[in-house]
Amino acid sequence: MTLPTRDALRLEWTRQALADPEAALERASNDASFRSYWRSHSAGRSWIVMDAPPDREDIRPWLDVASRLARAGVHVPEIQAADPMRGFVVMEDLGDRLLLPELSESSADRLYGSALDALLAMQRHADAGDLPAYDEARLVAEMELMPEWLLKRHLGYTPECEEWDVIESAFRALVDNARRQPQVFVHRDYHSRNLLVTDRDSPGVIDFQDAVRGPITYDLVSLLRDCYIAWPEPRVNAWVEEYRQRLVEAGLATVDAATFLRAFDLMGLQRHIKVLGIFCRLWYRDGKAGYLQDLPLVWRYTREVGARYPETAPLIALLERVIGNTDLTQPRP
Repeated sequence: MTLPTRDALRLEWTRQALADPEAALERASNDASFRSYWRSHSAGRSWIVMDAPPDREDIRPWLDVASRLARAGVHVPEIQAADPMRGFVVMEDLGDRLLLPELSESSADRLYGSALDALLAMQRHADAGDLPAYDEARLVAEMELMPEWLLKRHLGYTPECEEWDVIESAFRALVDNARRQPQVFVHRDYHSRNLLVTDRDSPGVIDFQDAVRGPITYDLVSLLRDCYIAWPEPRVNAWVEEYRQRLVEAGLATVDAATFLRAFDLMGLQRHIKVLGIFCRLWYRDGKAGYLQDLPLVWRYTREVGARYPETAPLIALLERVIGNTDLTQPRP
């Protein structure tokens, strides 16, 4: 007996979930994981079907976090039906208007303002009590992707013993910075490719399944030092300070502007070190070449911020020696 294909299973399940035997599916998008997204039109409404093969991904964390965010008043897709055993969800279609292409000099304050409103709602109201902790082991494991995939695989460079000491010393400083901060709900990928402009005042928020309990500046730096778009530093710092004041008013932060900006900078450095490794891994392991084009901006953030602080400047000097004038966008055989 021939087993039905994944395509056939997806279509059959969607038709049952929508009670529409004529429903069809068209590709909506892929992301950096094993999930795929499909669009269906039924009863005068557009739906998105998420397909996460259960042998590759468990959708129960996605469903759990979606529920937490909805209760917090964050605009996440409304779920029509879900089948965790088979890895299917049919949900509200938030559209295709990603924040990234809508950002401009004139629109940034308004669009980031809405995104920061949603972030504050997450940090104030989303239940993070029993989420996985963004602990030392997780933070270090993320940063270790950089020497493994950027240095060794992408650049063909294996650090010497004394260079590992430099790497580990910087990692220790970044972990200490993260752990000193108030710990709140953290989306972990809160940026312009995971926010959608909708007909509501608040952005549609997606790709939240990896949420953890962690540092209060993490999602802020993900948004304002986005790996896909850069803004002048004075403008970023102004957004950061305005948000710090809102955190203080909400009772979520007590530190002064300079202390908060330092925490923000070093949190961003931890994230960008991780992303240098992830973007390389997405090509060499997963065949997703497009992410190499984003490496120069991530390296720029890493270099500029890391050089400001004595705890991380030696690591930046090491990376500058190794990278030199290499075109990071070109894959290594």
